[in-house]
Amino acid sequence: MKKRVIAIGLDAADYRVMEKWMDQGHLKNLSQLRSEGAYGHLTNTVTYCDQVRETSITERLWANTWTGCTSNKTGYWGIEKFYPETYDMSLDIRGAYDFKEYPPFYGLMEDRRVILFDLLSASLYDKVNGLQVLGWGGHFPATDNCSSPPELLPEIIQKYGEHPVFYKDAGFWWDKEYEEWVEKGIKDAVATRSEIIRDLMKRQDWDLFLTTFGETHSAGHNFWYLSQSDHPLYDHFRSDNDPAKDPMLACYEAVDQAVGEILAEAPEDAYVFVYAVHGIAANNTDLFSLVFLPELLYRFSFPGKVALAPGKSGDAPPPIITDASLPWPVEILKTTTMANPTLMQRLVKKLVPGLFSRLWPEPQLTDMSKLEGSSANLNWMPGMWYRSAWPQMKAFALPAFSDGHIRINLEGREKDGIVKHSEYDALCEEITQFLYRVKDARTGEPIVDEVVRTRRSPADNDPKLPDSDLVVLWKPGISDVVDSPDCGRIGPVVYDRTGGHYLSRGFLMAKGPGITPGSSIPDGQAVDIAPTIMKLMDVEIPSHFDGKPISLVKAESYIGV
Repeated sequence: MKKRVIAIGLDAADYRVMEKWMDQGHLKNLSQLRSEGAYGHLTNTVTYCDQVRETSITERLWANTWTGCTSNKTGYWGIEKFYPETYDMSLDIRGAYDFKEYPPFYGLMEDRRVILFDLLSASLYDKVNGLQVLGWGGHFPATDNCSSPPELLPEIIQKYGEHPVFYKDAGFWWDKEYEEWVEKGIKDAVATRSEIIRDLMKRQDWDLFLTTFGETHSAGHNFWYLSQSDHPLYDHFRSDNDPAKDPMLACYEAVDQAVGEILAEAPEDAYVFVYAVHGIAANNTDLFSLVFLPELLYRFSFPGKVALAPGKSGDAPPPIITDASLPWPVEILKTTTMANPTLMQRLVKKLVPGLFSRLWPEPQLTDMSKLEGSSANLNWMPGMWYRSAWPQMKAFALPAFSDGHIRINLEGREKDGIVKHSEYDALCEEITQFLYRVKDARTGEPIVDEVVRTRRSPADNDPKLPDSDLVVLWKPGISDVVDSPDCGRIGPVVYDRTGGHYLSRGFLMAKGPGITPGSSIPDGQAVDIAPTIMKLMDVEIPSHFDGKPISLVKAESYIGV
């Protein structure tokens, strides 16, 4: 008898938050599922030069989930791409892994019927035996809006409507009208998603049903500061702990209700998976990776010079609370003392209507009118403002959404490379020590946990390596102002998204025949999801998988652990 599995992914649902709310009785359906089955954590790692480090790059982790392979094997590191021959970058918001070299695990089940709805960072795969619907919703899901058969997605949209906040959930915490709108939109999307999933479950017999809720991701980015006390803005905007005033919790409760509705109509004999391959936390990466790191490397390459002018020394002023209707990049410029105030006045007038025109003139920062073409969808990122200076810099920060990424301007690799191969190792070490000395100006604590090399030598040109030569892993915590003993203060600057991705902090809960209720399971990783499902379904696990099946039958209570 064939075994069935329904697997529901909750995008960026951090296990610390989930456990707290389940223990408090807020997420009743998920709490019941946890008590009726096995529960454990997913803690993902990546290997750089034989150094294993924890990581949370969202698109990569979902691709790891579907292929059962790490990025070291697939060469898929995300949706950003650097071009050394032009010093250009591109961001493909639909740049899912193409499955050409390593297929998705659900495409290896020729005799099993499959239904897929709204998987993240996945492409259509022509060997799937069943229905595929991608790109109805989700938080920038890195996939096309498509289906197989082709008419299925248009039919769903005609019947249920479009996702109300799809590609519209990247607003700003200081815009209260937006926050009220996006909370309602997330809840409406969750309710509609529940309807669509229950509809698809009835359309054909299936052995595997895979789906994801992207709304938990959207809620975390937008509402962390109103929900979790570890954000510096929490005390300013939340004077009490009334759950009724917690929009992030309200969105999660809507997801919990939807999960209950779906499982109520799922076959009783099916194995049930609910999981998250990564989590979310107070967002340090938008400021650390997008603002501070590019400026630090600019100052490192040009001693005594600044692009964003230094902040004032002494005690750090309070965080910036803004109520302006300006985009975050303009807020960064408006609230930072700049080297050219006259140009700043002209710049703000041009950027207010949303048209990036000019930034600093050469040779400091890039003329924004040149950031068209492949860079157009990256021009809001402060790291791109330094692009015109990259050919003159020893090393520069590549725009990235999580860890910091540094590219060495290497002679013979970059078009105008200035760093000799013989200088590469020493420069990497110099940059590493330079960054270790940078501190949070509010606490005096270092902001860098570790700087990791991705190449054994400057001659290592394996195309499956990431674009960066150095990866900066940040310490926990969040700050808007930093100090360097080598090049001064940066900030304070206005916070962007209040929730972001730090490390993994995913989870897996599963129930079904043979799984002990109330049991704990050993920690796993995203790459372990595929072989675990395949083992339960008695499907042969490919030898090329990096992941291994997670044991779900260890009879050990998690209560009190």
